[in-house]
Amino acid sequence: MQPIFHMIAGAPDPVAPFSHAVEADGWVFVTGQMPFAGTSVDDPYPEGIEAQTHQVMKNLETVLAGCGLGLGHVLSARIFLTHFDADYAAMNAVYASYFPPGRRPARTCIGVSGLAKGARVEIDFVARR
Repeated sequence: MQPIFHMIAGAPDPVAPFSHAVEADGWVFVTGQMPFAGTSVDDPYPEGIEAQTHQVMKNLETVLAGCGLGLGHVLSARIFLTHFDADYAAMNAVYASYFPPGRRPARTCIGVSGLAKGARVEIDFVARR
């Protein structure tokens, strides 16, 4: 089976050369999303980690929906934070609100020195059809 390279209308424009998601054999690998409030990579980010996390999740939901999927299909998430100690608890509170207890994806959260365009948070997903 050949991979499918998804570019999703309404999702933020890529900040680098990538597809919004790549699918193979029912597995969907969703590129990490940034907290752009619109589709332009020149749009400003919302202020604060809570607002940025909500926007990243909204952008991820847009990509998933464009692939005919939802958050219930997500099996794994990776979260990248530039202000790990300061933002970890607040990001977790927002993130947890998107997944019901007992149905949360496997997850890794990593502190990093920088993200594209100065974002505080980026999240990517692995989903299964």
